[in-house]
Amino acid sequence: MSSTFVDDDGQLRCRWCSISPAFRHYHDTEWGFPVADDVRLFEKICLEGFQSGLSWRTILAKRPRFRAVFHDFDFEQVARFDQQDVAKLLQDEGIIRHRGKIEAAIHNAGCARQLVQEAGSLAAFFWRYEPAAATRASPQTVSTSAESIALSKALKQRGWKFVGPTTVYAFMQAMGLVNDHAHGCVIRPQVEAARAAFRRPV
Repeated sequence: MSSTFVDDDGQLRCRWCSISPAFRHYHDTEWGFPVADDVRLFEKICLEGFQSGLSWRTILAKRPRFRAVFHDFDFEQVARFDQQDVAKLLQDEGIIRHRGKIEAAIHNAGCARQLVQEAGSLAAFFWRYEPAAATRASPQTVSTSAESIALSKALKQRGWKFVGPTTVYAFMQAMGLVNDHAHGCVIRPQVEAARAAFRRPV
């Protein structure tokens, strides 16, 4: 099966975004475009953790509620959540009510604060693991990479949870550390241009 499809506007897009209009918008405006904002990076790695065992369609539909109850994923605020906050979140039908994942997001917020102290920013740390062009796999052919394994290991060593290599690779795809749009996809060159213009954080 081809990795692209002809969309209603006559353009080729990655096949996975044909599932719903929400997926197409996410694909066209977010997925793969490089991100250096710490809060957005923290949000994404948390949501990838919540997705574990589920579909991104479920998470994307619930993302507005996630943002509301997690203070837009401001990790300084999330790190101060206590057991009362956990109990409240477990009653909220608008999110994924999984105690382990909720507690991991709160725990990881504290880890994020420590990582900022260590590296200056989350972005500076995460972008150290951008793969070299020569080592990147063909688009959408792998679910992990040497870099996602290394980043997963580095985060786990610092206490992060729900950050396995597959979760981390999905995070890297979404946040632009790799351009995994299919060859021929109308958005792929836009992402390449954005990556070329992007100033890597240091």
